[in-house]
Amino acid sequence: MALLPVEEAQSRLLALGAPLEAERVALSQAAGRWAAEDVIALRTQPSADLSAMDGYAIRFADMPGPWTVIGESAAGRAFAGIVASGQATRIFTGAPLPAGSDTVLIQEEASREGEALALAGEGPARLGRNVRRRGLDFAEGDPLIRAGERLTPARLAVAGSAGHGRVLVRRRVRVAIAATGDELVPPGAPVADAQLPETNRLMLAAQLADLPVEILDLGILPDKADALEAAFRAVRADLLVTSGGASVGDHDLVRPALEAAGGAVHFWRVALRPGKPMMAGRLGKTLVVGLPGNPVSAFVTTLLFVRPLVALLSGAADPLPRTRATPLGEPLPANDHRTDYLRAELRDGRAFASTIQDSSMLRTLARARCLILRPPHAPAANPGDSVQILDIA
Repeated sequence: MALLPVEEAQSRLLALGAPLEAERVALSQAAGRWAAEDVIALRTQPSADLSAMDGYAIRFADMPGPWTVIGESAAGRAFAGIVASGQATRIFTGAPLPAGSDTVLIQEEASREGEALALAGEGPARLGRNVRRRGLDFAEGDPLIRAGERLTPARLAVAGSAGHGRVLVRRRVRVAIAATGDELVPPGAPVADAQLPETNRLMLAAQLADLPVEILDLGILPDKADALEAAFRAVRADLLVTSGGASVGDHDLVRPALEAAGGAVHFWRVALRPGKPMMAGRLGKTLVVGLPGNPVSAFVTTLLFVRPLVALLSGAADPLPRTRATPLGEPLPANDHRTDYLRAELRDGRAFASTIQDSSMLRTLARARCLILRPPHAPAANPGDSVQILDIA
């Protein structure tokens, strides 16, 4: 079976999914989720001309003064009268500009004795100085957030400022995670000579922690076809992610167990290093992604496939991870037919690939700040050459 290019595998995987049902939630519950509809301003911000500084509201035509102070305007407590020629009101940042005034003289350039106000500096250079005009930020009816955009802290704030208390988002993705392998034991458990601590489940859950998910931990499943089939049949989730058992060995039973449970494999094996044995399929309404058991392979394939799929199900318009250009710190050899994702450190703005890239080495992954992307058949690269990296820390 020919290996699928990474981009084709990503495209085929995302084509299996579609955004989940929408629900309207409070802004306080929407952080990190994706908007399921455009968020339109329900009000104008600011809703009136406001002072941008502490000082005095005046008529610019009255410059350079003097003025008589006739009142005060504060945020939430506006001056109710009208400022006539030769008059001013004390005003504070965020307060509405009184009717009749059009400019703010900042307090550092003002001299006041009782109600008499005089210019003590250069004063405002133009009409409207130090005033935030009505609608400066946005006007009622303006589109503020597009469907498919992620609800960042700033976007939540603008939605609230625009009059929204709730927003429409996709429901959380139910992700079932299972590890397979008779040699695996939970972290912290005693480890015999032939055993290994199983860390992929907690690593994968942590990789998805910033996404809108509900994690269902299926534990460690044995290398037994009937046990795997039964576990798969019992899954009630939007997405099942397994690690281990997806290669070609006698004990790699995930694919046949999935098919025995009534599922189908849509593709298997990607032209990727690390992570070649990755597979994707479906079991009823549940999407299935089978990751390699080697921890670095599981990490990379989660980054390239599982996270984008969860983002797509959550309504993301642009779910794929983005790379950026960075100069290389040391030479790299020419690449073969697979796309390489090399663990690397960043020093002085340059990327340095780890010396050993074995996919079992978690310490190297823990020290890495990024992955260097080496396309298929990339020529040898020299220090200073621009490479694409994917930030991971």
